[in-house]
This record gives sequence, C-alpha cells and structure tokens, in this order.
Amino acid sequence: MKDLPDDGFHVFDTTLRDGAQREGINLTVADKLTIARHLDDFGVGFIEGGWPGANPRDTEFFARARAEIDFKHAQLVAFGATRKAGVRAEDDTQVKALLDSGAPVITLVAKSHDRHVELALRTTLEENLAMVRETVAHLRSQGRRVFLDCEHFFDGYRANAGYAKQVVSAAHEAGAEVVILCDTNGGMLPGQIDAVVRTVLADTGARLGIHAQDDTGCAVANTLAAVDAGATHVQCTANGYGERVGNANLFPVVAALELKYGRRVLPEGALEEMTRISHAIAEVVNLTPSTHQPYVGVSAFAHKAGLHASAIKVDPDLYQHIDPERVGNTMRMLVSDMAGRASIELKGKELGIDLGGDRALVGRIVERVKERELAGYTYEAADASFELLLRQEVEGRPRRFFRVESWRAIVEDRPDGTHANEATVKLWAKGERIVATAEGNGPVNALDRALRVGLERIYPQLATMELVDYKVRILEGKHGTESTTRVLVSTADGQGEWSTVGVGENVIAASWQALDDAYAYGLLRAGVDPQE
Repeated sequence: MKDLPDDGFHVFDTTLRDGAQREGINLTVADKLTIARHLDDFGVGFIEGGWPGANPRDTEFFARARAEIDFKHAQLVAFGATRKAGVRAEDDTQVKALLDSGAPVITLVAKSHDRHVELALRTTLEENLAMVRETVAHLRSQGRRVFLDCEHFFDGYRANAGYAKQVVSAAHEAGAEVVILCDTNGGMLPGQIDAVVRTVLADTGARLGIHAQDDTGCAVANTLAAVDAGATHVQCTANGYGERVGNANLFPVVAALELKYGRRVLPEGALEEMTRISHAIAEVVNLTPSTHQPYVGVSAFAHKAGLHASAIKVDPDLYQHIDPERVGNTMRMLVSDMAGRASIELKGKELGIDLGGDRALVGRIVERVKERELAGYTYEAADASFELLLRQEVEGRPRRFFRVESWRAIVEDRPDGTHANEATVKLWAKGERIVATAEGNGPVNALDRALRVGLERIYPQLATMELVDYKVRILEGKHGTESTTRVLVSTADGQGEWSTVGVGENVIAASWQALDDAYAYGLLRAGVDPQE
C-alpha cells in the first residue's frame, strides 16, 4: 500500500456486489477483475467483491483476484451473513467460506429490524444479538478486519429504536471496526438520516458508516448528511449502479468530500482520473454512460444559453461550481438556436478557430446557425458539422474534398421476401469524374460503401474511418402529412470520434448529407488539403 489517505475515513465501493444487482448488469469474473483494477486505480480504500460460498462466480473471483491483482490502494472485502441461528460460528459453512476467500476484510450483514428478525430469520431477538456477537468475535480471532452492515436499520430504528441500537452495540463490543447503518429501502431523507446518526453515535460510541439506496433520489445527499452527523465510512457504487433505482453514486460522493468538504479521501491526483474511470466502468458493464451525471457526464460542464456563454467568456467560474479539469472533465460550448455571440466566439476558440473579434462575422454565423436549426439541424450534437460551417464562413468557401454530381439508392423487393440494396454515386475529385456502385445491408450502408469505393483510391485516409453510430429522428410535419427527417452520424478513425448532421425530406437524403460532412471532416482532421 502506498500514498493512501489515513484510515480515519473509509471510501468503500460495493459495485461488484450491490451494484451488480442492477437490472441489466450481468458481470463475468473477467468483468469483475477489470472493474476491481479500475477501482483500485481510482484509489478507493475497500472493494467489496461479492459473497464467496453463496455464489460460485464470487468464489472464483476471490481466488483469481488474490492471484492476479496487485492491489496498490484498496483492500479486498468479502461479504456474507452472520452465523445461522443455533449453529456455532466456527461450524457455519458460510462463515468458513468467508475465511477461505482470503479477503483481509469481511463485511457481515445482520438484521437490525425486530420484525425482520422474527419473521425472516425466524429466531428470537436475543439469538440475533448472539449471532452478531459470536460471528464478529470469531472472525476477529482469525485476524480479519470486520465491518457489520445493519440491514434495514433506519426502518428498524423507527419501529424499535432500542433494539436497533442494541445490534450496533453488540457488533461494536465484539470487535467490529465499523457498524454501517443501511437505508435498505431507500426511503429516508437527509434530515432524518442526520438525526438518527447523531443519536446512535452518541448512544453507542461505535464508529458508524452509511449505506444509502436511491429510491427517493437522495442517496448522495443522505450519505453526505450522515458524514455531517459523524459517519466516517461511506458505501457507494460506481455510477450509482444497484438494485431498483440504485445506490449512492461513488463519484459525486468522493468529489463532494474532496472538493466541498476539503477532506482527502483519495490518493494524490486520483480525482483527476474520475471521469475516465466512470466511463471505463460503464463500458465494462455495457451501459451507456449517463451524459448528465454530475461531475463526470459529458454534459456536466456543457453550456448552451447565450446568457451563460456571455458570463463564461468573462469568467468560467460564474456558471461552473468547479473547474472541470479537477475531475478529469472538460467545459463544452453547445451551439444551438439559443446561441449568442459569446457562444460562437467561445466555440470557435475551443475548435482552434480565431474569429478575431469580427462582430459582423460572428453575427453572420449566429444568424446562420439559427436559420439552420429552424430548418431542423442540431449543432449541439454535431460538432463536426458546425466546424465545417464555421470554417466556410471564416474562409469564404466550403471545405470540400469532392463534388457530388448525383447519387441514387435502390431498394429491390424480391419475390422470396429478401431485399437488395444498391447505391450509385457520381463524383468529381481532384479533377477526375468517378462513378461507383456498391451493395449494402440497407440503402444508407450501400451509399456509404459506394462513397468508399469511389474515393478510397484518391483518399486512402478514408480506409481508417468507419461509421460507429447512426440515429434518425422524424421532426414535426410542415406540410400536411409530410415530415422532415434528421440524421446524426458518428464516425471514428481509431484516433477519435466526431458527429455530423443531415436534414432532408426523407431518411436517405438526410443520411447522405451527414455522410458527406462526416468524410469531409475526417479528411480535414487527417490533414488533407481540399482540392475542390
């Protein structure tokens, strides 16, 4: 272990256990190992890997994690239950599996709601306290650090505060290092959390932690309220993954602790990796990163309104609560029909284009954007198309590498129920007339292939480019039953990704515009000089 904050405050991640209970997440052992490495890189103090003995996949994970991961910052945690009623802790097979996992830290879950003890465990309140005391003491005698999760604590406290506190005291007196108060149903509010944590801390003297579910949308706020009340251990999941609506989100919690509370909870420099880590974990679990997630979302520091842009031009702090670089994010200016002069000037600066304080030029660009967006274009999601528009206005000519004479797409419906899609494009590039035909698995794919067939010989840089995303939206009809179609295309070249937009009376025409912009921008970023 190196470069660690002291043990006075714990950041405990349970993505691999509680987070994995989110609908739509199904982690392989390899996935769990990858996420564990990301979390260790980020610098959390504890990584709860799962329930060995109860789940074969988790048992394998602990065996492989010990052999394959050299943890630099985190300690691995095994999760399990207290001994069964009427069974000695040293004879309980699940307790033995916790020890066999080799994890240096064990989190036990225990019932702290009297009705759950009697109805779910079907035992007495006294036996439940003995189960807590004896299991904690046994694991401590085997040299393990022990944390205890008080399941349904806040609901149990409301029903029988005296008994809920007895469970905390039993764990504390038996040697549990931290007793975690769990809002298992996620129904509490910050003021309620604050009051209960303060009382339990004063009445038991135990070191307390907090585990908050997000059913009221307050999991992060509830976690911070518990910290305000004296909790020194926070349990969270990456990106707020978890059962039902999720858990307290690790990233806004640690960002608030470091940037708002001034409490060091991560290794030096780790906070700047937060956006990267968030997105990397989202890729592993195969869920699209939330664009509007606090701190790490791509829209977290995106500014659209002209009033905001005018203020940001003077001082970015006027409309940003932190410098986005502190969490590894960036400020973005969105260009839309709400844009004013300041938005255009800042966007030009972001793209490396100096507008030189030319008020007439900036005014012309503003009007052009508003006119195009009225027609259905959207530039806030198509930076590449906007840059082409901007360069055309600044340079007085379009940045084009080929001129289109015509294009045609044919969809043939065959008697056997299959379809054939063929496209023909007629182009001029570097003084040469090109006619190219290609088939595809749809008319847009056929057009894309025909463009490549025609142009790759002249522009070999196109071979590295591929369409990676394609979105279609039907806009409001403007003439009776007619409608306008908008297409957004994302293209990548192995070095980066860019988005372009097209608008037309049908999906093929709109797609052609977006493809035309996509290849023009790709050649521009590849350093090719326009020939047309």
